[in-house]
Amino acid sequence: MVGKSIWVIAVVLCLVCMSATPSAHAQAVYGSITGSVTDPQGSGVPGAKVVVTNVTKGTTEEATTNESGNYTVTHLIPDAYKIRIEAPGFKAYEIPSVRVGADTAVRADAQLQVGAVTQSVEVTGEIPQLQTEKTDVATIFSTQQVESVPIFNRNFTTFQLLSPGAQIQGWGHAASENPQGSRQILTNGQHFAGTGFELDGTDNQDPILGIIVINPNLDSINEVKITSQDYDAEFGRAIGAIVTSQTKSGTNEIHGSAFDFERSNSNFASDPFSQTPSKIAAGQHQVPSGNWNQFGGTIGGPIRKNKIFAFGDYQGQRAHVGGTAQDRILTAAERGGDLSALGRPIFDPYVTSDPAHCVIVPNGAGQPTPAPLASRTQFMGNNGTTPNVIPTCRLSPQVQNLLKLLPTGATLADPTVNNFSGSGSNVLNADNFDVRGDYVLNSKTQVFGRYSYQKFLRSGPGLFGEVAGGPALPADSGGQFSGTSKVRNQSLATGFDYTFGPTLLTDFRFGYMR
Repeated sequence: MVGKSIWVIAVVLCLVCMSATPSAHAQAVYGSITGSVTDPQGSGVPGAKVVVTNVTKGTTEEATTNESGNYTVTHLIPDAYKIRIEAPGFKAYEIPSVRVGADTAVRADAQLQVGAVTQSVEVTGEIPQLQTEKTDVATIFSTQQVESVPIFNRNFTTFQLLSPGAQIQGWGHAASENPQGSRQILTNGQHFAGTGFELDGTDNQDPILGIIVINPNLDSINEVKITSQDYDAEFGRAIGAIVTSQTKSGTNEIHGSAFDFERSNSNFASDPFSQTPSKIAAGQHQVPSGNWNQFGGTIGGPIRKNKIFAFGDYQGQRAHVGGTAQDRILTAAERGGDLSALGRPIFDPYVTSDPAHCVIVPNGAGQPTPAPLASRTQFMGNNGTTPNVIPTCRLSPQVQNLLKLLPTGATLADPTVNNFSGSGSNVLNADNFDVRGDYVLNSKTQVFGRYSYQKFLRSGPGLFGEVAGGPALPADSGGQFSGTSKVRNQSLATGFDYTFGPTLLTDFRFGYMR
């Protein structure tokens, strides 16, 4: 026991030192309950015992009212709590459930009635909340709201658009560097990179791109708070908004969930500009096949009741969604050098020594001699009589072989419009999971740890297919894409807090992301 006590003291001292360093920030992940206890005449009741019990975990926190009858219970994980207040000569006062959010202070006042402490008065109505402890302006989403609000593609960052003063950016990062689909959102007119993202009290923002790193699974979120004004000084790096998210933890009851969302060609809308019946009938292209599926679940429960809790979640995605694009490519005649359909003169950019334009005059360095603009001559074909036709001798064999990999464009009345339409399916597969553990050593000490892993595979054939590639085809999410991209995002967070007394506590947080 002595060795254990020395170890605990050493760890606490180290944490006190580390929590005092100037770089410590992003600590606002807990909530608190504060209030005043009075007698029937409205005078403060000092020395009253306040017991706060987590409804789902069974853990308890205790406080004692001061000489004015005021109390505060801090470092509460966002959850529902039961409050019981006792004082000699008064009936016990009970509040069955109070919801505590992250970075918020809930006020719960109590007016005791004279009587035996074995008697109790239970408050059954909801406690009205007028925020007096903080001045920030924020929008808070509870677990039920996060899981119930219909969000396209289950994209967590979309919640930011539901807060006042938010507007989506007109452009987005490349799909290869943002496979998690982070939305670029402006808040109060500020740049999207001015929004700070926090996950379990640690940084969750790419320092280069300014976007969220771990776009968390919706079923892993306990609470989201989007603060747009007057946020705490610890968030001074942000200029637009602060999005703080807390992951779920296990409870005293084993619980879980499962989900599956699917969309397919049967309910995909066709492109009204390119996927028209007339074009499909003409054989220019066909509506590409596609399927989009997101699935997963959660599980949580106690490792040891009232002490150790675990929670995990998984979300998978298998998507191959088709898109159609158009472009202007060479016709069969143009591949052979015949550019006469363009309706404009085609000039030789180099100096040649023969009428057929086959012998290019070299300069002193052995390179082709550029012809001045005013003295360039028009191409006249192999026989020297067909204008705007490049002679066969000037066609590159290498380029001709490359052109064989590409489709041939249709000959249209207007040679300047797109003459090719192609379709293909972009693939975006993902495997994401989170694991979290919480350990309540005693009423003064709490420890938690979380690890998040997200793996993405994105590939697109391009307009001309897998071999030739070409311009990107529209993708279901993340913008247009062509090629292959493999990305892994990881995040680790752990925390330790120790309460020395009513006026002194320490909180250590460590975060790592890649």
